[in-house]
Amino acid sequence: MSSSSPCDNYVLDHWTHPNNLEMSVSYKYWDDCVDPEEMQLLWRDADVCKEWIDAGEKMGKKVLLSRDPEGQLYLTQTEMRAVAEIVVHLHFNSQLASDMICALAEIVSDRQLQAEHYDRKTKQARIGIMQIAPENAEWLVREMGYRNYEIEGISTLLFRPFVNVYFGAAYLKWLSYCDGKERTEEFVIRAYKGGIKKATHKSTADFFQRYLSIKQSLLPKREEEISDALHTARQISVTSGSGEGWTYWDSRVSSEDMEELWRHPEVLKEWTRSGERRGRVRFSHDSEKRPYLSRVEVKAVAELIISRYFSKRGIKPTALAALAEVCSMRFVNGVRARTGLMGIDYPTAAWLYKDVGCRAYKVMSVDDLYNPLVSMYFGASYLAWLSQYEGRERSYQFIVQAYLCGPENVNLQETGPFWNKFQQALCYYEDPKKDQGSCCVL
Repeated sequence: MSSSSPCDNYVLDHWTHPNNLEMSVSYKYWDDCVDPEEMQLLWRDADVCKEWIDAGEKMGKKVLLSRDPEGQLYLTQTEMRAVAEIVVHLHFNSQLASDMICALAEIVSDRQLQAEHYDRKTKQARIGIMQIAPENAEWLVREMGYRNYEIEGISTLLFRPFVNVYFGAAYLKWLSYCDGKERTEEFVIRAYKGGIKKATHKSTADFFQRYLSIKQSLLPKREEEISDALHTARQISVTSGSGEGWTYWDSRVSSEDMEELWRHPEVLKEWTRSGERRGRVRFSHDSEKRPYLSRVEVKAVAELIISRYFSKRGIKPTALAALAEVCSMRFVNGVRARTGLMGIDYPTAAWLYKDVGCRAYKVMSVDDLYNPLVSMYFGASYLAWLSQYEGRERSYQFIVQAYLCGPENVNLQETGPFWNKFQQALCYYEDPKKDQGSCCVL
């Protein structure tokens, strides 16, 4: 499913200093424009902590924002990198790279906190580090479910660094799969500059080359520093209730669903072997600290959802599990542009909930889809809807291809990479003795 977007005509032009523009706000300290939890995260970043202490700042006291020779507020490269890494970890883990955000901030605003520009052609103001238009931010909240910051009617909140970077990142993620197609980094960056229509136009080519140059010049953070920073962010997100809370299953999944999973014999065996306890079941994490499900967990979640809600629809748990493998590589957040375990985006889930009547789980924001069972439920709902697409029975090859690339893009004359990936993934979940020679979704 897709939503019409004011971002379709988003054109990022040169920025200007605020100079008494209507939406400008007055900040002096970091504490004026971030929450206490965000300040904790910044202080716990080793590089930020060193930079601030070297500048004479003290923990527990207000921290001055930097000013350039013209008196304009800006983030240092160290601060910018920390903000980007925290936002990505809390809200876009496994979906975006923080260096993409940092490189864009260098170009579009020079990291100026109050950079502001009015585009006479589109009659839109673009503000803050990532030069976000308030209309676009409100669209991301309203239609795409990005609701960690409520900014509707309060445009000045977009001058706050974490808020601005959050919506800049959300827009980048939307661009990476706009019109239902996986997009290249070059397309995304050029579309961020000139809008989707200019993503392949010569007018945005130089912008992408500048972006690549700046991205390569940014000093990479040492691996152990990234690990420490993400560990701290994860700890605070769990204890404070902010962000994701990606350490434990129990922070995402209801107690009722957790009890069902504990009763699954294979899950019980796996969790007992790894020393898990009721109320504190840990997600597995890869080397980059990204949470993911084991194949045993994926198959169990699929079986639970189907037995509860789709037992009469004939959907096979192995098919759902294989789709999760292809869509998200089993990452809880999803991967790249795909949201959640089943790669179901918020507009599609909201449409299934409101219009199709799939209401076993509520979906009020994109964060709801980071619950593996919610994502699996809406994935199964979409699969069932596709099986009767345009009022007629569909083949399993059509259903799988439609799920992965959209029903309007299915070509049954060609096998295609999506179908091949699905068949390969299916081998991980099907019992070769029981399912030999078969490949069935419904």
